[in-house]
Amino acid sequence: MSALNAPVTIYVPRDSTALALGADQVAAAIAQQAAQRGISINLVRNGSRGMFWLEPLVEVATAAGRIGYGPVESDDVAGLFDAGFLSGAQHSSALGLVEEIPYLKKQERLTFARVGITDPLSLPDYLGHEGYAGLRRALTMPGAALVQEVLDSGLRGRGGAAFPTGIKWKTVAATAATQKYVVCNADEGDSGTFSDRMVMEDDPFMLIEGMTIAALAVGATRGYIYVRSEYPHAIAALNQAIATATGANYLGDNILGSASSFHLEVRKGAGAYICGEETALLESLEGKRGVVRAKPPLPAIEGLFGQPTVINNVISLASVPIILARGAAFYKNYGMGRSLGTLPMQLAGNIRRGGLVEKAFGVTLRELLQDFGGGTASGKPIRAVQVGGPLGPYLPPSLFDTKLDYEAMAAVGGMLGHGGIVVFDDSVDMAKQARYAMEFCAIESCGKCTPCRIGSTRGVEVIDKIVGGESHVAVQQIKLLRDLCDTMVNGSLCAMGSMTPLPVLSALDHFPEDFGKGELGQAA
Repeated sequence: MSALNAPVTIYVPRDSTALALGADQVAAAIAQQAAQRGISINLVRNGSRGMFWLEPLVEVATAAGRIGYGPVESDDVAGLFDAGFLSGAQHSSALGLVEEIPYLKKQERLTFARVGITDPLSLPDYLGHEGYAGLRRALTMPGAALVQEVLDSGLRGRGGAAFPTGIKWKTVAATAATQKYVVCNADEGDSGTFSDRMVMEDDPFMLIEGMTIAALAVGATRGYIYVRSEYPHAIAALNQAIATATGANYLGDNILGSASSFHLEVRKGAGAYICGEETALLESLEGKRGVVRAKPPLPAIEGLFGQPTVINNVISLASVPIILARGAAFYKNYGMGRSLGTLPMQLAGNIRRGGLVEKAFGVTLRELLQDFGGGTASGKPIRAVQVGGPLGPYLPPSLFDTKLDYEAMAAVGGMLGHGGIVVFDDSVDMAKQARYAMEFCAIESCGKCTPCRIGSTRGVEVIDKIVGGESHVAVQQIKLLRDLCDTMVNGSLCAMGSMTPLPVLSALDHFPEDFGKGELGQAA
């Protein structure tokens, strides 16, 4: 076929967000219109670029680059063809070159470099965009050198705890055992988070490659991806990618002709929030009730089935391939202080331009909320932002200039967690949000320890008394609530109980007026 008659490549995302907004119908309408008009097209179902307010985002490959149109509905497709969108023509939904859209252009995409660009389930597409370059290099290195490379990169756990990934790997590597495991914690349950889902749906080979490199580093031969049941598209994509990688010898026995073997499976969780805690996850993976284990022993020494286990979050493992492909020095050149590399941050809640933003550590919260997010969807002022999931503190506008790195956030009583950012405008009732945090803990607690199991239930009751009581009652109950939070912080077995007080105390400290008695929220 001549270049003049070559089919035009059109991209329509297969990401869950795009599907929920009608991407399948748009793709079907494009195929139908092309057939009716006798036009040859190559329809690629790519991942989402993470600009969710523009989904479904249709892209057309042109000589100048990929031209975007969005959001597109199926009823718009005929008009797009009439306008000549296959050659990048103007239309009311035209966005110009996708790479030049400021929201995307101002990011530093390392982990998400391929997301939205490639067909997630095409191994040739993955290989054509630096895929498996990290694994090929890893196969030439001893395990200790792999661990050192990750240590030198400064990569810290992206699941919330921010523990140095290389130290965890080093512990597993140094522990003698006949069987070791690599487990991916893909139980993404924090409110406002979706970066793990996007990796699994939109670039699953990257996660598989990262886990394989981890296995080589520590001497593991089996791995599991623990995914919550609410992610059916992610589970399907992972299973298909694992089958493809195995068939091409990137998984299985004697990987790429080497002496190393690694077998990987997907396991589906039932959706319990507590199973995002690594030891509860391991219990669930073993077929037991998801209940937190006491530590020590650490999972790195006695983890899955009592064997040494690397357990990392999706983004942690997905960050490994580029570190091996380009070297630790390249990766650590991004970020600030002890927070090196990039973090995919997710804008959700009452925000005009919700989506995923991958930036080097050091960007401020205000930059994310205004420059990327565009303020609230309601047009009202932002009153509070919760960073780090349902157990993260609520931050007021006075703290929006804080740089997003682990230490800077901790210094102002905040946390980064998994990078989820949920925005509230000035109509929010912060006493209700504090109550929600306690109620959430009461519902989701595994029940193993008293401070979490009973403390959260009592917390709901105390907040109800504060809001509904007289002034003298509120003063007493606020003191009781602070004492209760202190007990939960210092007495709980895991982060579920010890972190639930953070949103409660931050609401009391920063928004005392919402507790009904003026400055009573700051009462001792």
